[in-house]
Amino acid sequence: MGEVRWPRQVAYLLVLALLLVGPPVVLVTVVGWPANGWPDLRQWVTQPLTAQSLAVALTVAAWLVWLMLAATVAVRVAARARVGARWLGRVPLPTPLQATATGLAGAAAFGAGAHTGATADGQQVALPVAAGTFDQPTDPDANGVERLDGVSEVGDAGGVVLRRGWLPWEVAEQVAAAAGLVWLRRRRTYQPHPPPDARDDTDLAPLPETVTTVQAALVAPTPPARATGIAADGPAGAIASLPSSRIALTGPGALAAARGMLVTAALAGLRHPAASAPFLITRVAASLLLDADIVARPLPGVQVAGSVDDAAVLLASSAAARYSSGRDDTGRPVLICESAPRGEPLAVALAASAATAVFLGAGTAEVILHVDAAGHTHDPHRPDWVGPRLCVLDPVAATDLLAVITPAHTPDVHPGAGSTPATSTTPERPRIPRQANGGRHAHPPARAVAGRLDLRVLGKPTLVADGTPVSIRRSAALQVLVFLAVHSDGASSQQIVEAIWPGLPAHRLTGRLYTTLSDLRTTVRAACGLTVIDHVDNRYRLNPGLCDVDLWRVRTLAARAATAVTSPATAWQAVVEAYSGDLAAGHQWPWLDPTREATRRHVLDAYAALANAERNPRRALELLQAGIRVDPYNQALHQQATEILTALGEHDTAVELADTYNRRLTAAGLSPTDAHHPMPAVRANAHSQYS
Repeated sequence: MGEVRWPRQVAYLLVLALLLVGPPVVLVTVVGWPANGWPDLRQWVTQPLTAQSLAVALTVAAWLVWLMLAATVAVRVAARARVGARWLGRVPLPTPLQATATGLAGAAAFGAGAHTGATADGQQVALPVAAGTFDQPTDPDANGVERLDGVSEVGDAGGVVLRRGWLPWEVAEQVAAAAGLVWLRRRRTYQPHPPPDARDDTDLAPLPETVTTVQAALVAPTPPARATGIAADGPAGAIASLPSSRIALTGPGALAAARGMLVTAALAGLRHPAASAPFLITRVAASLLLDADIVARPLPGVQVAGSVDDAAVLLASSAAARYSSGRDDTGRPVLICESAPRGEPLAVALAASAATAVFLGAGTAEVILHVDAAGHTHDPHRPDWVGPRLCVLDPVAATDLLAVITPAHTPDVHPGAGSTPATSTTPERPRIPRQANGGRHAHPPARAVAGRLDLRVLGKPTLVADGTPVSIRRSAALQVLVFLAVHSDGASSQQIVEAIWPGLPAHRLTGRLYTTLSDLRTTVRAACGLTVIDHVDNRYRLNPGLCDVDLWRVRTLAARAATAVTSPATAWQAVVEAYSGDLAAGHQWPWLDPTREATRRHVLDAYAALANAERNPRRALELLQAGIRVDPYNQALHQQATEILTALGEHDTAVELADTYNRRLTAAGLSPTDAHHPMPAVRANAHSQYS
């Protein structure tokens, strides 16, 4: 397209230049300057229509036309200059640190041939280079619209930038996987259709800010280039390549890097319970990194030793166990101590287990690594050597991540008799559980109501005006629209920016929000001439008089059904019919999860209530199966369906249903059942209301 447009633009410029230069040249050459040839005033009064006076009048008119053209061009050029100046003002200039880093990276790129060493046989060996990467500015998308999803602000090519630290991409993916397991466990343990006024949704509390920031960074496609971080090959992935196994961490990021190792080890233990390398930390070192209650909490893959001597014993026993089993594929063990001890037991244990010891202080370690606040490492004794970038977390961020990891690590037991245990397989990469979009129905036909909009957020979000979908250009604008649909009573600007752009200061995002809202209002106004978003008392809200929202209808119907005295089955059936799919299906915005699960529970309550009121077991089974399609991870619905099948004498079908459920849980990263909510064994003499 650019090759077709530029000749036309050049032609326009030539014509414009000809119009600006040609008339003055012709007038000056043919007629002369306007000051010459003016008639005498008395002669002009007595004889106004002479040849000389007419020539002067035509010359003045020509000059006026040319001046109007020149003034128009000048105004347009000034407007373009102002736009260009504003654009230049928004261009993110590099900070001094980024400019220095860019210069170093350019020097390294152009001097790559010089940074090689020759061995004795003449082969060229590349010297170490930095493993970290530098932040990059935001790029516009394919349509020339700036991305407003916040990902470019919290992520770079090497990892995710947090307000309180930095995570490599591999660790961020593990965090998102652990967060997904939290929501799946909440879905599994929910008991549909509780007694009136007994439904408790306190377990749907949002996850910590650090976790939602990581999830938001992973929503968009990750950058193509990823630097290897500490999680590349387990908890000691970056340390294993260092020249010594006794390392002291110093600098402003030393404790933050140790917390990153601890969190990474817990994630590795959650992902590979049997294959993860041993990770030990002394109680004193753990208390330096985290609060006492966090240290006392059991973590997967992490052992807390009472003292350095206890850690030496654990390392020796771990080495003996690995030697006796013949397995040496769990990676290098890691030990974190408060300082380098002078005794021999630890040195012997480190040599026997080939472990990496990390000391929180210089001490007597062979290698000293200086860690800055961003996780970059270097050796003070070797200025030309630059180490890998380590995961760094402050106490709040580490506590947030461990709070998500710990609930997911609960002891699980396999189902009882009649159920075939599912084979547990460990994926090569973390499997991030997604919200299943089961039980979705096609959207009902749009209600063509003059002067109103139909906003559908159950299923694929769609805004319909007069029966025609409205194309929303910005992804952030679509998020704002769904967010306001979720918060029917309105939301402040701070609430909106904290949800859509988590982890970033709200005052920096006010301009983004205003730009997004302006674009959304312009799009809606162009489609139907309505202003659907109101701003009253510093709160934004959808105008209920101009907009119908399917989520609002489901909420109203569910509240009415829960308190219905007469014809409750009819009221619950209305809830089922109004539900057309998961909230904002296909989108993984972190702030969606609490409302998405609460809305799904409305529908599960409806199916469970209809099944309990149904006296025909076959019809009740169909209702339970429909509820399972809405949430295939809910244990209570599977239990009720299994009991009905058992009461009907269909034992093979009941066993098959239980096995399918167990395999689904295992595929999502969950054990089939846990000790707190066991799924009863399928038995032939099950008591049921249908027996």
